[in-house]
Amino acid sequence: MITRTYEIHLLDSAARARSIVEFLFSEHSFDDTRYTPGEEEQLRALPYRALDGQAVVWYATNERDEIIGVSCAAENDQKTGGYSWDYVVVHRDHRGWGIAGALLERMLVYLRQASARYLMTYTCSLPEYKTARKMFEKNGFKLIGQCPDYYFDGEDRLIYWLRIS
Repeated sequence: MITRTYEIHLLDSAARARSIVEFLFSEHSFDDTRYTPGEEEQLRALPYRALDGQAVVWYATNERDEIIGVSCAAENDQKTGGYSWDYVVVHRDHRGWGIAGALLERMLVYLRQASARYLMTYTCSLPEYKTARKMFEKNGFKLIGQCPDYYFDGEDRLIYWLRIS
């Protein structure tokens, strides 16, 4: 029996980093698995970048200690207090539990403690990403830009922004 219990953790080990990569490339994570070459490379490296202090990764586990959600943020290249939110992914069987919102809230607590100025994120314009766009808008993010054909022809990148402090 599956209960709706989960815990949010901060990534702190290579073993968990491997588990996160496995989850990200599993059939239970992304709805759109037509990864760009750079996206696949980024997803494989992201947890290890976090272990090196270049990003922060949070993950959710269920009562069996299985990874059921992942999210990541990193400060901008200029180190000016702006952050980029790359990826929020929730296991297909656990969507609707509030996991994405809980990951976002944990991230916002961290960003406030770090005196972050803003959080920027992005998504795709395809219908498969409607839920992500709704979550951004529900949480106060503003659509600030659109880059046509960014991912592939007909797939625009939508850029969202949230003031933190």
